[in-house]
Amino acid sequence: MAETNRKWVLKSRPKGIVERSNFELLEERPPSIRDGEFLVKNLWLSCDPTQRGWMEMDTYVPAVAIGEVMRSVSAGQVVESKHPGFQKGDLVSGAFGWQDYAATDGSGLVPAMKIPPGVELSSALSLYGITGLTAYFGLLDVGQPKAGETLVVSGAAGSTGSFVAQIGKIKGLRVVGIAGGEKKCSWLMRELGIDAAIDYRKENVGARLRELCPKRVDVYFDNVGGEILDAVLANLATGARIALCGAISGYNDFANMPGLKNYLNLIVRAATMRGFLVFQFAAQIPRAIADLAAWAAAGKIKDQVDVANGLENAPDALRRLFTGENLGKQLVKIGDPA
Repeated sequence: MAETNRKWVLKSRPKGIVERSNFELLEERPPSIRDGEFLVKNLWLSCDPTQRGWMEMDTYVPAVAIGEVMRSVSAGQVVESKHPGFQKGDLVSGAFGWQDYAATDGSGLVPAMKIPPGVELSSALSLYGITGLTAYFGLLDVGQPKAGETLVVSGAAGSTGSFVAQIGKIKGLRVVGIAGGEKKCSWLMRELGIDAAIDYRKENVGARLRELCPKRVDVYFDNVGGEILDAVLANLATGARIALCGAISGYNDFANMPGLKNYLNLIVRAATMRGFLVFQFAAQIPRAIADLAAWAAAGKIKDQVDVANGLENAPDALRRLFTGENLGKQLVKIGDPA
């Protein structure tokens, strides 16, 4: 085992978009483990929009403290164990943070799980991780779609949105994706096979929704909030369902997130809008994993990952989520299993 543990700690709370200066890279000896713990060598890190909220304020978990290792989900390999459930060599995922080594008892926001043989570590954080599970439960359990309905997905070329769009097609929905840039919109239609795409950077979202959804929107999976959510609210079908997953458009300025003008359409259209967290569906994860694995084996769902290399580049990789540079799931690769 290496003699050094590099770790990114939170140095300051961001004002606006995430910067490298909000973090500090420290080096120390790898942590020791006690009875009931095991030591993980991190190999892959997951970058997720929710990390921006963790950096600034208490959400569904306390904010990351100044001087604390930056919280993240990661995948790695057990290099030492005093835990009966985990052995040296096991590949695992969990909330191990931005560091080379993490000592853990396996509990926490994302409990440690063994990665099944044959599953790539990148897929454990993407298709079979919080990203894929969020898409699965948010669309199917919260959105309650029916074959033939129209599904609109914002952030459709991102990690969660791209899985939502593909699951929508699997379930027989007409899928309209909203993304930023011609490249992403083209990828959604050409590679994922969705029915239509709206480039919010160049097109009027409200006008395009009216054009592309003549029978209005039955299910909306919202990753961005703000003006795009408001535009969809104005185009709801009767009985529409909205699954609120994220609001990345406002994460860089929580105090000035835009309000909604068209929320009364929820009443007029007898529609529902529900927020959710993937952790609420923990007991149903085996069902989701089984379905996702079957779809992947049949070639019905693609796992698009965007990889940055090196722990030293973790802050820059996270920032990419807020500049729109990533395509699919943003990951950081640190190394390979022994």
